[in-house]
Amino acid sequence: MVPLALFAASGGGHGAEIPLAMLIVFGSAKLMAELFERMGQPGIVGEILAGVIVGPSVLGWIHPNEILTALSELGVMFLLFRVGLEVKASELMKVGPVASLVALLGVVVPFFMGWGIFVAAGYPQVESIFVGAAMVATSVGITAQVLAGKGLLHLAASKIILGAAVIDDILGLIVLAIVSSMARGTVNFLEIGTTALLAIGFTIVVAKWGTRTVARLLPATKRLKAGEAQFNLALVLLFALSVLAIYAGVAAIIGAFLAGMALAESVNHRVHDLAHGITELLVPFFLAGIGLHLDVSVFSNSTTLLLSVVILVAAVLSKLVGCGLGAFRLGRAEMFRIGCGMVPRGEVGMVVAQIGMSMGIIEKPVYAVVVFMAVATTIVAPALLNVAFRGVPAGLPAEEFQIG
Repeated sequence: MVPLALFAASGGGHGAEIPLAMLIVFGSAKLMAELFERMGQPGIVGEILAGVIVGPSVLGWIHPNEILTALSELGVMFLLFRVGLEVKASELMKVGPVASLVALLGVVVPFFMGWGIFVAAGYPQVESIFVGAAMVATSVGITAQVLAGKGLLHLAASKIILGAAVIDDILGLIVLAIVSSMARGTVNFLEIGTTALLAIGFTIVVAKWGTRTVARLLPATKRLKAGEAQFNLALVLLFALSVLAIYAGVAAIIGAFLAGMALAESVNHRVHDLAHGITELLVPFFLAGIGLHLDVSVFSNSTTLLLSVVILVAAVLSKLVGCGLGAFRLGRAEMFRIGCGMVPRGEVGMVVAQIGMSMGIIEKPVYAVVVFMAVATTIVAPALLNVAFRGVPAGLPAEEFQIG
């Protein structure tokens, strides 16, 4: 039986659709997370697979909808906000040169690998370019969740991954803008250049001066009478920078991360605890939401299945090689860790595929391949990170590396 369908048939279930959907998604995600943790596997893999199981592909209890999408977007925003609270801007700026090279090579290698595979398979040029663009951006939410859970955000490798992911988002935006313009038949370099400058400028300004500005504002919260004044200010900053990030041309999660980083050196521990509580509530909707979008029925075609496997392997290897090469001065162990951290595509790859499909450029089988790649890289990334960071102690002072 399909729970939500039963409620709809009974006249809407007396308003029970929303809490029922939340019960099914949250409950199944946490149940699968517990199961995977007991098996010695990352719990977030279980939460993603919970979405696949209760979603359209298997049981069909839940279908993606606006409410679940909104909860998912809030979940990843709070996740990146919480991660930002653990990262000092001054420390992230130190790894800027290495992170920039990691991000650049982590865009170039996946793009040309994805494009080349689809051209070799006989697909049209523009469709192949869109697949390449979908392989570019990294979904830092998954890696951030793993690193935060393991207490590894203090490591230089973790800071490089976070910094590279921010830069990666900007580069991915530029690539998508160029590809979309090519699909329309014209390339507006002025528009693309303006968007790039806005995105880069916004990120640099907040990262460089955000901490100082917040440090001056926070003492004023002592005069406020409303409860949890510091946390209220933190939430206002979170949503404000998320909105500004969108207008600047980057993802809302980048604004959320920068908001957390701006607050990291000033807020009290209470803000960290409250942010952690909200994150625990909302993140399962983000993780299960990734699984909800996977349609396994399209893989009944052997050609589509083979292409999906090839693209998945290419997606993993291209980040391992590209991002790893960007960190070659740090040694093989750090190259592997950073490459693994940049593997998941998550919702970012799916957004690119949706844009291509809405423009009539990507056909349904190709869309399915891209979504499979996005979901599968998200599932394999935690296992890769487990291997890459095996034996690394949590919560100790960061290792010293010659970077820059």
